[in-house]
Amino acid sequence: MSYQVLARKWRPRSFATLVGQEHVVRALTHALEQQRLHHAYLFTGTRGVGKTTIARILAKALNCETGITAAPCGMCSSCTEIDTGRFVDLIEVDAATNTRVDEMRQLLENATYAPTRGRYKVYVIDEVHMLSNSAFNAMLKTLEEPPEHIKFILATTDPQKIPVTVLSRCLQFNLKQMPQQHIVEHLARILEAEAVPFEPGALRHLAKAAAGSMRDALSLLDQAIAHGAGRVEEAAVRDMLGTVGEDHLYRILDALAARDARGMLAVADAMDARSLSFDSALQELATLFHRIALLQFAPEAIADPGERARLAPYAQAFDAEFLQLCYQIAVHGRNDLALAPDEYAGFTMSLLRLVAFQPETPGGLPPGKPVATAAPAAPPSRPDEPPPAAAPRPAAAPEPPPAARAPAASDDWQGIIRALGLGGMVRELAQHCELVERNTTSVILRLSNAHRHLLMNRTPQDRLQAELQKHFGQPLRLVIETGELAGETPAQRLQAQQRERHEKAIAALEQDTFVRDLIETFDATINEASIKPL
Repeated sequence: MSYQVLARKWRPRSFATLVGQEHVVRALTHALEQQRLHHAYLFTGTRGVGKTTIARILAKALNCETGITAAPCGMCSSCTEIDTGRFVDLIEVDAATNTRVDEMRQLLENATYAPTRGRYKVYVIDEVHMLSNSAFNAMLKTLEEPPEHIKFILATTDPQKIPVTVLSRCLQFNLKQMPQQHIVEHLARILEAEAVPFEPGALRHLAKAAAGSMRDALSLLDQAIAHGAGRVEEAAVRDMLGTVGEDHLYRILDALAARDARGMLAVADAMDARSLSFDSALQELATLFHRIALLQFAPEAIADPGERARLAPYAQAFDAEFLQLCYQIAVHGRNDLALAPDEYAGFTMSLLRLVAFQPETPGGLPPGKPVATAAPAAPPSRPDEPPPAAAPRPAAAPEPPPAARAPAASDDWQGIIRALGLGGMVRELAQHCELVERNTTSVILRLSNAHRHLLMNRTPQDRLQAELQKHFGQPLRLVIETGELAGETPAQRLQAQQRERHEKAIAALEQDTFVRDLIETFDATINEASIKPL
């Protein structure tokens, strides 16, 4: 006997054995039990979520010899013939290959004849969005008022392409993607029934790769069984899928917590040696940062106790704000892989960016508490000049409520910015900082957390440090803290000045005699947003 693939062998044959789609099953069950049957149904959803399967189960429910029922017997000739695809009154049409109007007219002409065997003649039109406009127009009248013995079941993966005139004539059900846990549980039941040894971790990788499609999951399971010579083991499945194992991801997190850039690069080298996907690695890393952040803010969202215990040390080690930045770095790093010289370079630069933006942790503070973000010390401008201090100044940023140092009164930071003649992102960064301290070796600025994104690019910081060194004529090191501002930044002062000028311009306009006459004569109003002070 020839082998039957798992996706066909384990296709659900009743609503009771259907995995997921409870909202659709509930509605159809109630309609069958109360005999409130519509003449046309539309099932939408991505591939492999059960559109055709539900259509066949509904056809059995309508034609079972025990009567119209939500629980067809599965034993009568009608049920068995539908299961084997031999029921003459179940007509399955592939709209992708029958798109023309002539084919649709022929189908509708045959619909006028009474069913040969069953109670209803059921037309299942798959990928109905592929029909031409003429074919849709030809079926409109029949779809709205079909003969009493006809039921239409339409299925599509792209409902946006179906005319509104067709949608309005159908009961529409949107089938959801399968949750990963449902897929894992279903695969486990199948493997137990098939007496195939398996590791639970392998099923999680298969469920994730299936991306919500049960059919894809079963196809991958067939491949995994063949790849593992009759066993489904996690290591073999990872090799088959080319996915990055959790051990690599946690080694990256361990190295990040220890500020070990070499350790992170060693993981990247090991992945490169095994030809693992760096794109998948960044995707999984972003998912891991998301799960850690969830554990910090909503621990109850992590239902698995084992996962919660595994992530707990990282939730304590990393600051919540730094985790948000890590997530962004992983997501943007994945988007930038195509622009990198090669994927290895793009991946390792993302890892180095994680280290570069990690806040400092001076002694006495718990891990993960951000202190300062400092640019690297600039080399001396002349060989005979002494290099700046190598160790960055430990600029304190206490836990809230922060007792931030008052900005320096001896220096006019806005005047310094004006003298530097900055532009672009360098000016943007400087304008949103306040001057905390300037001494013979360094300039210390403070940036609010709301503008922390300005530190993601190192270039503006390096250029600002170079301009400050030229302005003061000495090798200064730039240190930028993040935290609550103690004073007013130049950007805030500029906004206040612009707002004051705008308000004065509005007041002057409202006092103008000509403008007041216009308002009174024509019942007009002043669009304040359009007023620009001279």
